[in-house]
Amino acid sequence: MPSRPARLAPAHSFITGEALRAAAEHLGHRLALWVKSPLGDQGGGSETELAQAQACILASDLDLDSPAPTHAPVLRIDPTEVLADAEGAVRRALQLAGALPPGAAPAAPAAAPVAATPAAPLRIVAITSCPTGVAHTFMAAEALEQGAKALGHRIQVETQGSVGAQNALSPQAIAEADLIIIAADTQVQRERFAGKRLYVTSTKAAIHDAGAVFAQAAREATPWSGAGPVSATASSAAAAAPAASRSGAYKHLMTGVSFMLPFVVAGGLLIALAFALGGIYVYDDAHKGTLGWVLFQVGAKAGFALMLPALGGYIAYSIADRPGIAPGMIGGLLAGTVGAGFLGAIAAGFIGGYSVQALNRHLRLPKGLEGLKPVLLLPLLGAAITGVLMLMVIGEPMAAVMAALTGWLKGLQTGSAVLLGLVLGGMMAVDMGGPVNKAAYVFSTTLIGSGVTEPMAAAMAGGMTPPLGIALACWLFRSRFLAEEREAAKATAVLGLAFISEGAIPYVARDPLRVIPVCVLGSAVAGGLSMFWHIGLQAPHGGVFVLAIPNAVNHVLLYAAAIAAGTGVTALGLGLVKREVAAPKVA
Repeated sequence: MPSRPARLAPAHSFITGEALRAAAEHLGHRLALWVKSPLGDQGGGSETELAQAQACILASDLDLDSPAPTHAPVLRIDPTEVLADAEGAVRRALQLAGALPPGAAPAAPAAAPVAATPAAPLRIVAITSCPTGVAHTFMAAEALEQGAKALGHRIQVETQGSVGAQNALSPQAIAEADLIIIAADTQVQRERFAGKRLYVTSTKAAIHDAGAVFAQAAREATPWSGAGPVSATASSAAAAAPAASRSGAYKHLMTGVSFMLPFVVAGGLLIALAFALGGIYVYDDAHKGTLGWVLFQVGAKAGFALMLPALGGYIAYSIADRPGIAPGMIGGLLAGTVGAGFLGAIAAGFIGGYSVQALNRHLRLPKGLEGLKPVLLLPLLGAAITGVLMLMVIGEPMAAVMAALTGWLKGLQTGSAVLLGLVLGGMMAVDMGGPVNKAAYVFSTTLIGSGVTEPMAAAMAGGMTPPLGIALACWLFRSRFLAEEREAAKATAVLGLAFISEGAIPYVARDPLRVIPVCVLGSAVAGGLSMFWHIGLQAPHGGVFVLAIPNAVNHVLLYAAAIAAGTGVTALGLGLVKREVAAPKVA
């Protein structure tokens, strides 16, 4: 029973195809899947499968030029109908082929999703954002758009990714919206949604089940007060804010990291370019006035100098909204001044954020003076508290811890360095962009500003290895993978080269007990070799595309060898542990 979803957005095409496959298997049939998307054609039935097919499903909202079996009936169906009732679509195709009696005609969509869906279509606006602003931001946006289409809702999604806000929401769109959804792993500015029903969730929830997000949002969204926990009319309005808006330390840290990354990227690469133009001592006075010297000043004295204030400021912003930015940034700047580094900036961000949050909650003023709180009193008092604690209490201990950590990392002997590389590389492959992956990534990224660049190289090598290794395994061990998996490996390889570990997720989801351990092993090998060869990386992202920048990596060939070794280990491991795909039995 071949099925060919149309040339839609990649996630929608794959979701539609997997829904049909699962429905066919549930009904005891084999479905040969051909997915057509902007990533190219994945899968496709063999000549034997096409010849033996009882029915063909064309799930598309476009006119397909793909040939269908001439002997089998063809069911043309819109993907939204598949998403609403995949089993019903398969039953209709089988009934056309005479494989089901008329009485077994497609059933109505399952009761649970219908019951969970609001009676009337909604006008929805949404925002998606993740710490690095690359994969999850756009995956969540696409899932929300396709889920809304399937349920009959109207939606506009603003993505706040690494290149800034795209498809920005207009004031008119917000005013006309029945519901606001923020699917983000970082803090998102919310003042423009004052008075609108707001629901906050994660990108993972949106990607996993957009329909459930819409249903829960319709039930649980509450009017937003206008300025969150630091509103001038705070007490009752803040209490009415949705519980989901209050997030934990991990989300606050990720918000700070997402705003810090551009400073690390710009500063690190400018320093690398300065070394390329003027040599390793380009910062000496002998080179003063040259382009290399100027670029070094911009990268090291400006880009890296702002890294810690951005980290501290936006951690505080995530906790306390705009009044927290000044205390957090001031604390982050002081952390750099006293030598407390990124540990001090993180501490300053949390101190500034939570102190402003507490002041807003407990400081009571006459109603006419409440407007002074967010613009005057909260930043003033928060900055004073944060600054005093940084300089008089925690600054020196943090500086001592940071100095010890930096000294230990710089003085690692070969055995210890390899062990650290094994751990960092392995962590990058544990959950492909999840909390464990992000913990290793944040640790490595923040050390770049202290001149310790080797952990970043190990982390990026470990993050590139899973999708690259899986793509290589699909080519070397074809019998272990389905046809569509082999075709999708082309896109997976590109994602791996770009340091987007999420490219491995579809393969992990299908066989986690075999794929995850092998990916962890391969990534650990890549990270261990990177540390063994003392490879340093100035940029926290970019994959192979930053290797062309002079001095971004100190040993380019060895770094490529480490990544290739981890990729090879992953591919060979998958060839050993994965079973051969059973020969298809066409229904």
